[in-house]
Amino acid sequence: MTRNRRHAPLLLAMVLLCGCSSLIGGPREPTTIYAPVLEIQPDPAWPAVGWSLDIARPTGAQALDGLRIMVSPTPGELQAYRGSRWAQTPGAMIETSLMRTLEDSGKIASVSRQGSGASASYRLLLDLRDFRSDYAGNTTPAATISLNAKLLHLPDQAIVGSRSFRIVQPATGIEAAQVSAAFGQALSSLARDVSGWTLETGQAHERQHHP
Repeated sequence: MTRNRRHAPLLLAMVLLCGCSSLIGGPREPTTIYAPVLEIQPDPAWPAVGWSLDIARPTGAQALDGLRIMVSPTPGELQAYRGSRWAQTPGAMIETSLMRTLEDSGKIASVSRQGSGASASYRLLLDLRDFRSDYAGNTTPAATISLNAKLLHLPDQAIVGSRSFRIVQPATGIEAAQVSAAFGQALSSLARDVSGWTLETGQAHERQHHP
């Protein structure tokens, strides 16, 4: 008697991407933890303010705000670098970079994290929209960060300003270490831009409503 057997093998499609040697796939490897190095860049021209600020942890898509280092080798495709992780989530890195930049600027009376128990006059709300290494048709990727910032006046719960920011910092190569270095530069630039905007927007509101 002959028995017909149906074979249904599980096919694992491994995408081989030209120039993306560190992407996810292949044998398990030891994980390298990356912590982008920040270069704090306060601007002496920023206004000195007498009010206090707290910073809310950025919110965003879970795929972009995790410990995996995300990369888009082609438009519309999202992968992760193999054997590489962030030391902190992107949201935590952005929060830390803003705290350090504002504190080191010496331009603000007090800055704290939301939930720390410190009183504040304003709150910085952050919506993380992009945090990935993006090839964008090039042979090497760029660290790409996009977010929207809103400044909330806490006493009356009024939004006094809103602005979107986008930083694109080309990496010097395709490896995860080179991408991490590019993110350090991008985070430093983002922190400078958002910090300056926050101080100027809050101070403009203070002059208008509390001359």
